[in-house]
Amino acid sequence: MPEETPVLAAEDVTKHFDTGRQTVRALENVTLRLYRGRIAALVGESGSGKTTLARLLAQFYPVTSGEIRLRGEVVSGPDKDFYGEVQLVFQDPFASLNSLRKVEHNVRRALKLHGHAADDAAVHELLAKVNLTPAADFARKLPHELSGGQRQRVAIARALAVRPSVLLGDEPISMLDVSIRLDVLNLLARLREEEGLALLYITHDIASARYLSDDIYVMYAGQMVEGGPAESVIQEPKHPYTRLLLDSSPDPERAGGSSAFTATAKLGEPPSLVDPPPGCRFHPRCPFAKEQCKTSFPPRTEFADGSWTNCWLHNES
Repeated sequence: MPEETPVLAAEDVTKHFDTGRQTVRALENVTLRLYRGRIAALVGESGSGKTTLARLLAQFYPVTSGEIRLRGEVVSGPDKDFYGEVQLVFQDPFASLNSLRKVEHNVRRALKLHGHAADDAAVHELLAKVNLTPAADFARKLPHELSGGQRQRVAIARALAVRPSVLLGDEPISMLDVSIRLDVLNLLARLREEEGLALLYITHDIASARYLSDDIYVMYAGQMVEGGPAESVIQEPKHPYTRLLLDSSPDPERAGGSSAFTATAKLGEPPSLVDPPPGCRFHPRCPFAKEQCKTSFPPRTEFADGSWTNCWLHNES
């Protein structure tokens, strides 16, 4: 079971971006908690707000309302101590590294900035930890001399250099070759075990979320709609959107099926976050939508298996 106090949490967080001409309502009243030694997956279509939430957790953006808490304490703004606890691994490993500097510089700089030993042995130890061996050879390479998977391992090594408690992975395998994605997922799982990290894995692929994570959270158009233990969410999805995601990702091991639901669900794109639908934002695509769904967002309904959903269908049994 998770520890009582999460290492990092977003509590009832809302984020609006004011462009001067219009307001983008990127997140609405989102809560997510990360616990030591557990991997939480955040799943949803492109544009659902996953990256925005990660950047709020990493203090890249200020919240519009709500709170970001580190070990139960409200975070008022980023500083070196905060980034010594929380690190974000970006989707594009090449863009996140200094392309004009060798691997050893990219890793050594993080060590120096956070007051850790920054000699060759420390750099090589980190590279070996992410399976870049022989470490001395990789340390002398420039980022363009590495494959995409190797560059992402360097980015992970740099994040580990500050000895964080929380690692936020923003679709860390989506730009990698399919043949090496599993290796990186296994690396993240091993680091969780060895380092005791609280890890957030952001993805649009619910199958990889099931493989890696202990808990799954589902977002749609800036709203959190379902969450709970990974197997509960996969085997017994409570929200119609989660069912649609699962049907879009065939899994022969999944019990039962919901092809009839897929046939009746309305295809299409997620709504504009400049002018999102009121109530539950999924209602224009939901075959079960009724008038209440169009006017107010449903409260949370919790289940005996530890899962929960925000859906009027379950609120009214």
